[in-house]
Amino acid sequence: MRILLVNDYSGLHANLSQGLRSLGHEVTVVSNGNGWRNYPRDISVIRRSPSHIDGVRYLLNLWTRILPRLTGYDVVQLINPICFDLRPERLFPIYRFLRRHNGKMILGAFGEDSIWARTCIEEKPLRYSDHNFGNMVRTDAASQDLLDVWVNTSHEKLTRHIANDCDAIVACLYEYMACYQLHYPAKTHFIPLPIVRQTPPPIPSHPRLRLFIGIDRKRSAYKGTDIMLRAAQAIVERYPDRVELRTAYSVPYAEYQLMMNNSDVILDQLYSYTPSMNSLLAMSKGIVVVGGGEPENYEIIQENELRPIINVEPTEQSVFHALEQLVLHPECLPRLKRESITYVDRHHDHLKVARQYEALYQSL
Repeated sequence: MRILLVNDYSGLHANLSQGLRSLGHEVTVVSNGNGWRNYPRDISVIRRSPSHIDGVRYLLNLWTRILPRLTGYDVVQLINPICFDLRPERLFPIYRFLRRHNGKMILGAFGEDSIWARTCIEEKPLRYSDHNFGNMVRTDAASQDLLDVWVNTSHEKLTRHIANDCDAIVACLYEYMACYQLHYPAKTHFIPLPIVRQTPPPIPSHPRLRLFIGIDRKRSAYKGTDIMLRAAQAIVERYPDRVELRTAYSVPYAEYQLMMNNSDVILDQLYSYTPSMNSLLAMSKGIVVVGGGEPENYEIIQENELRPIINVEPTEQSVFHALEQLVLHPECLPRLKRESITYVDRHHDHLKVARQYEALYQSL
């Protein structure tokens, strides 16, 4: 098959493309690399600034140079309804062009969008999320800014149009599956995140527990890394001779991977039920995750044995307690590290995941 993967926010499409190519498919990734993360792609399309002049240049480049190359594919998969750096009004005709000149259209339920946001604040199928804590809707600025973008706006009109029109929707996390299947049960499918398997680097013995946290300055409060950072700093303050902390602030993906090496523990995804791409990458290296590992995560992938993720509630106290237990019981680390590697190999190996995508594409 000829497969077009449009844009990339987490490395999902970059990793998936490797798996699909290994299965013999022709795959093209068109992406902006997600800014400073600089994910690999085949066709690069970057908007230099939000200015009107750069917007006009970007749009002209899309229509005259990029879109004519994005035709004749058997499958087109969008990372998000906002698949290019344009206002929704500009994306309606681009979606129609891709729909008209290609085969099946797949929408990724891979992150923030209108269906996810509205479902979290209205139906509330999750005990907590990026937008709600139980029956209480988050009112902090970080969450409200996103609701202002995605709910009752042109973004929502575009999201609904694509979700209604596309041939299938793929959710990569339990949370997205729980929200999308309420509205599109017949066309929503769950497929885990793909991770390119790596040989875990040797982790030498070290007298102190080595914590690592990656922080996107623009999304820290929204994702809860601000709370996790405070908990980690408090642990270092209480046990200065037993813990050390490394932080990575908005660094490119390749540099980020190097910085996490030789860590024992990564803190990630405070408001999630499930491990993210960053968490799974760390686990593939034998690094223990403190973050999202609710029972629903294991249930949806049918994992009945391994429990390598140290699950925490979305509070500073919960994170602090989880870290303190690791400090006081370092004998648990070797087992958790081994189980983390096995978990990724069992459920997230990019070839295994690519076969699931292949089966979905062929079924359409």
